[in-house]
Amino acid sequence: MSREEVSGIAHADHAIKAPLDDASVGRLLGHALPRGDERVLDLGCGTAEWLVRALATRPYVQAEGVDVSEVALRQAGRAASALGVEERLVLHRREAADFVSPQPFDLVISVGATHAFGGLLPTLAAARKHLAPGGRVLIGESFWDRDPSPAAIEAFGELADLATTVDLVVADGWTPVHGHVSTRAELDAYEWACWGSLAAWALDHPDDPAGVQALETATAARSQWLHGYRDSFGFVCLVLRLTPDTTGK
Repeated sequence: MSREEVSGIAHADHAIKAPLDDASVGRLLGHALPRGDERVLDLGCGTAEWLVRALATRPYVQAEGVDVSEVALRQAGRAASALGVEERLVLHRREAADFVSPQPFDLVISVGATHAFGGLLPTLAAARKHLAPGGRVLIGESFWDRDPSPAAIEAFGELADLATTVDLVVADGWTPVHGHVSTRAELDAYEWACWGSLAAWALDHPDDPAGVQALETATAARSQWLHGYRDSFGFVCLVLRLTPDTTGK
């Protein structure tokens, strides 16, 4: 079973691949799409859940998604078709860092995908290239809510705390106009959904050769979460606008 297949099963009951509930996603989209007729780009869109939700609730929005996964993009296309929004969604199969568009976007999204660019600030640099004047960026990033254990650092690498994360964004020339820090309930619900879905799939397919692998993966991931990073991991989504240059340069 490939990593992509594992991810697909794990997210069967949590379509947003981040620790956010539906209400939080709706509020973030509300702040990110104030007009309701924006051009939206998702860099590393996966199954394009953010885009499909934006299109389904805003009939004048146009959206494009970029991802390397053919499987995820096919799923995105099916979801858009089922909701009747496929004519307003364009999907590109390529590396997000290599995507070029002749037209800018009013909103650029990258939630939980900063690894594709090598980190938070490189992701913002990529988003800036695609942003129309006055546009917004919706970005989601991990941070340490408390001092991490060695096991937590092993799982996620070196992360900043929340204040430092926001300070880095501001120093890079951005102004937060909205933000959401995932609650304990959202963080826990995400982990239970992912590893519970994967474990359930394994138990439901006892004769599938991949069942043993799926169950071992779910068990190991759940243990790593509970014993390693549950008490220290945090996730923040920020809606950003470019800070005006007041230096006169």
